[in-house]
Amino acid sequence: MRYVEPGNNSGFTLIEIMVVLVLVGLLAALAVFTMGGNSQQRELQNEVRELYLLMQTASDQAVLNNRELGLLFEENGYQFVTYEDETGDWKASGERIFRARNFPDWLVATRFVESDAPRLASAEDKLRPDVVFFSSGETTPFELEFTVGSETDYTHILTSDGISPIEWRRPGVEEDNW
Repeated sequence: MRYVEPGNNSGFTLIEIMVVLVLVGLLAALAVFTMGGNSQQRELQNEVRELYLLMQTASDQAVLNNRELGLLFEENGYQFVTYEDETGDWKASGERIFRARNFPDWLVATRFVESDAPRLASAEDKLRPDVVFFSSGETTPFELEFTVGSETDYTHILTSDGISPIEWRRPGVEEDNW
């Protein structure tokens, strides 16, 4: 058995413990700052990714089901609509995946859609979509830009000439690479 003298205590001093706690706190604060600094940019990328995938799905569904689908942009979001051949009207899509969605308040979406491109007019033009996914595999030519507020340096673009597949241009990627 080992005998420890009362004056020779081994362990950490209060100063050493405080220094370690301060260092751990600084590292945690740095990690939170690094992770949370671009949260709106990450969220913007997620919103654009979701719309991009939904648009690809709508295009595929239009071909597979031999039915025209449309994308209608509203003031603060978008919804998918379906063309009813029997009535000649656009109706909100009943499929859960194509439910109406809202953009966050800080997201700015700018759309450029060819105004003379065919869209299958309906009696009620309030549901007339901006982009149509035709059963032939074609779409209405469009370009959609998404930014965080007025920050135009970080812009995501979804575009199609109507015949080619939908293209997603991410910030920092040169157009020549496409």
